[in-house]
Amino acid sequence: MSSAGTQVFVARLAGTPVFDPIGDQVGRVRDVVVLVRSKGAPRAVGLVVEVPGRRRVFLPLTRVTSIDAGQVISTGLLNMRRFEQRAMETLALGELLDRTVDFLDGSGSATIEDLAVEQQRTGDWLVQKLFVRRSPTGKSALGIRRRGHTVVVDVSAVTGLASSATTQGAALLLAAYDDLKPAALADVLHELSDVRRLEVATALDNERLADVLEELPGDDQVLILSSLDTDRAADVLEAMQPDDAADLLHELSDDQAAELLELMEPDEAKDVRRLLAYDENTAGGMMTTEPVILAPETSVAAAMAHVRRADLSPALASMVFVARPPLETPTGRFLGVVHFQKMLREPPFEPVGNVLDTDIEHVTTDAPLGQVARLLAAYNLLALPVLDTERRLLGVVSVDDALDHMLPADWRETDGADGQDRVQTSTPPRAGRTGRAGGIRG
Repeated sequence: MSSAGTQVFVARLAGTPVFDPIGDQVGRVRDVVVLVRSKGAPRAVGLVVEVPGRRRVFLPLTRVTSIDAGQVISTGLLNMRRFEQRAMETLALGELLDRTVDFLDGSGSATIEDLAVEQQRTGDWLVQKLFVRRSPTGKSALGIRRRGHTVVVDVSAVTGLASSATTQGAALLLAAYDDLKPAALADVLHELSDVRRLEVATALDNERLADVLEELPGDDQVLILSSLDTDRAADVLEAMQPDDAADLLHELSDDQAAELLELMEPDEAKDVRRLLAYDENTAGGMMTTEPVILAPETSVAAAMAHVRRADLSPALASMVFVARPPLETPTGRFLGVVHFQKMLREPPFEPVGNVLDTDIEHVTTDAPLGQVARLLAAYNLLALPVLDTERRLLGVVSVDDALDHMLPADWRETDGADGQDRVQTSTPPRAGRTGRAGGIRG
């Protein structure tokens, strides 16, 4: 059991495994939920825990028997309803890191870099200390602006914790979530307020932001892209997969989409314009124009190197597409595919043209979603080539692209109807996730 006086800095909890009492891992900590009060220290009431399936759920601190920077031990039931932040709640990592506070003694301001929660004799966890960096003052003799020094202060020594009147940075939040995959970081952004979501998104580099945008619901995508200056918005679109960029441009006004296309590099815009010409629910509208395309004389070893690229999705890495030059879509005559498993069984020096699967099914650009889905399922494919009447490869529909169009538009925001709201981790619950006392969880 955690004893009174236990102190934990919350930024160090990001990613910490959560275990049940018998040692099975049930998730990872993604944030700490606190209540910032007008009087007294803020109270930590629970953890936001990411469980398998990327679902983020609420774990009341009343169901935590041990908490430190290395592990969290829980007991009872984990309620599997998706976490929804309430009006009076603040996310310690998502909203308090990088916040500017003022010292009550008038000595200036500082930025929060971490905060410590400490367990009281009553069992409550209170935010007692802040690790802050004072705002810089003056310049050095060389004219370089000094960086403010860091200090640990009592939470009672500052004001402004409840709200920030200035634009808030996001460097420390992103550092805490540096290990997250784009889909998981997209979940974090989606649960932030509109203002905070834009602050965090703006702080991402173009490649990372593009990856995250591809995983966000359409309304979040539009909000973020519209908040960027047009030059940067065009750069982010260039970094996205062409099919995802086209889907996002479909959500914008015609004038806004046209302006961004003009600002994009011509080669990048060309593929996106081509995809915009097709109906969204056809093979042409769903396909990506950037699969792995190789000439028939390419060796198996070289083909394997291509599919090891980190930027390839598992579906697109499952096979290489072989065609006559040119090797950019639309290609020369399409010859066939070589599956990843086939390459594993062939000599490294063997040309891929000698081990082709020439019987693979294909579709044309006007093939409806239903036909695409049936072929993917019937032939156990992860990707399906899209050809024109002259058998040139125009693009590839991957299974994840098909699923994106088959699922409801808000599938990223809703839970599956599997009827399972709870998973038991050990002993019966003591305080329910749905229990309320004056509107407070736990």
